[in-house]
Amino acid sequence: MRVLICEDSVLLREGLARLLADAGHDVVAALPDAEHLARVVTEHDPQLCVLDVRLPPTWSDEGVRAALALRAAHPRLPVLVLSQYVEERYAAELFAEPAGGLGYLLKDRVVDVADFLDAVGRIAAGATVLDPEVVAQLLSRRARDERMTRLTDRERTVLGLLAEGRSNQAVAGTLFLSPASVEKHITAIFTKLGLERDEAGNRRVLAVLAHLEQRGATPQQGAPR
Repeated sequence: MRVLICEDSVLLREGLARLLADAGHDVVAALPDAEHLARVVTEHDPQLCVLDVRLPPTWSDEGVRAALALRAAHPRLPVLVLSQYVEERYAAELFAEPAGGLGYLLKDRVVDVADFLDAVGRIAAGATVLDPEVVAQLLSRRARDERMTRLTDRERTVLGLLAEGRSNQAVAGTLFLSPASVEKHITAIFTKLGLERDEAGNRRVLAVLAHLEQRGATPQQGAPR
């Protein structure tokens, strides 16, 4: 099988190349970044691409974005993403399409060479292979998203203002509502998000965190903690 590797760590890149070659595969290219990935794929027509998630120049999400681009340009090209982390947003997007030939494995959890080579073979044959931790986090993301869909537009607006650090009185003034109406909306938000009353008053913070997670944001300065 013709395999292309895209991995910035020279030790891991060479190690993968040796491992795959020893297993009888033909490593047609081993790239340190995704700059020329599209051209190399066209030139060598690999049967499987193995990509790291975090590649130069920013070491953030270049690899998984490259995987998305490859799948868009070559829908039948099997792709295995290797990462130290679960990039929920891009992983969810990558696996949104029903087409197989996709894998997402966490580097630190690959502990058996035979299992890794078996996963490579299955992905190349059109299977979908996911590390259990990836599955757990994607399911957790879906659960968070589904909770947020229970809120009405008005409740979303109220929660957004709470996330900006505004008090109930300030929310009431902004939306031209009575404080009692705001309190009613906040109670409904807590109920729909499944946040039970506690003595420490953490429900407000947890509701804001759910809102920020769903938006992919980080708390603003002054937001309740």
